[in-house]
Amino acid sequence: MNTPNISKKDIINAFQFRHATKEFDVTKVLTDNDINFILQTANLSPSSFGFEPWHFVVVQDKELRELLKPVAWGAPLKLDTASHFILGLTMKAPMTKWDSDYISHMMKDVKQLPEDVIETYSTFYREFQERDFSLNTDKKLFDWAAKQTYIALGNMMTSAALVGIDSCPIEGFHEEKAEILLKEKFDIDTDKYGLSYMVAFGHRKENSAHSKSRRDFNDVVTWK
Repeated sequence: MNTPNISKKDIINAFQFRHATKEFDVTKVLTDNDINFILQTANLSPSSFGFEPWHFVVVQDKELRELLKPVAWGAPLKLDTASHFILGLTMKAPMTKWDSDYISHMMKDVKQLPEDVIETYSTFYREFQERDFSLNTDKKLFDWAAKQTYIALGNMMTSAALVGIDSCPIEGFHEEKAEILLKEKFDIDTDKYGLSYMVAFGHRKENSAHSKSRRDFNDVVTWK
């Protein structure tokens, strides 16, 4: 594994380049290599305890995109023009609670931890949920897991910007209606997964970007 050697100037330039693209150029389609690269950065993203409480659905079917429009007021123009459109799903309590089958699978099969380490890790994870963060309701567990799913979102958008690909994160949807649709038309088990966000990728139409405005750097950073 080589030590990364991307210049700070190039990274800041990518952040300056990135903006929430409202309309994409339909003539510019991402390659399979492009979108797989972006998804790999989601797959490699960090998560609490390394349990990866996410799943990503790439929606390329035009009929399914049309079905999303009535439940996602922030998405219609992106659904029409984006090269690739992704649903960011977050695992619900049956998947992320300390004693779930999924957590056991992650420790035994994915991380391949020894039995004694699994016992210690499981106890630590239980205490974290029940004592440290008081994750004592399904809603709290979902919101905690969603925070991690957003790390993957940020990494996808940043990696895209680094190679000149545009994106737009979308939270403009009706949560309950969207999940009913996902269950009925997308074959998603909504007892196990909830929708946290949508994100579109592609290339902006020419001259569609606006100048970036941000609070002064010294207003958002405090040194002690």
